[in-house]
Amino acid sequence: MLIPTIIMGVIAIALLYIGHQRGGGEHIVGLKSAGNLLLQITPLLILAFIVAGMVQVLVPHEIISRWVGMESGFRGILIGSAIGGILPGGPFVSMPIVAGLLRTGASIGTMVALLTAWSLLAFTRLPMEVGLLGWKFTFIRLACVFFFPPIAGFIANRFFSGIEVV
Repeated sequence: MLIPTIIMGVIAIALLYIGHQRGGGEHIVGLKSAGNLLLQITPLLILAFIVAGMVQVLVPHEIISRWVGMESGFRGILIGSAIGGILPGGPFVSMPIVAGLLRTGASIGTMVALLTAWSLLAFTRLPMEVGLLGWKFTFIRLACVFFFPPIAGFIANRFFSGIEVV
């Protein structure tokens, strides 16, 4: 985590410097916008970390292994795909939950399927998508991506299952 933090810090400082150099208080407007975003996202982030931490300590390792671990096989990948499709929220919710599940014994393939389904299927966003883009487009998009989460999970299990990721 140190390298990404350093990179993000350098980018933030560079952008603040550029905003300051341009004049007109753009760096102040940017910092205020960042503060508003921080106030909106912090509660969600804290709750997601609590969920991730509690999953690690409350859900027995055997249950995680049986349902979404390596021993769950393709059934686990399908479970991960289904959970990912209905998981609400943005990356601040899904990433900590996936990290917690990985630490508790979930297979890499199941978690790849979960995140792939979360980003591609996103059933919780369907009402907005249908409202803005219509049923026909939504159906075409879902038909095109529906099988990707299990395929991605299968590939991850097949080629990367022995790799320690967290």
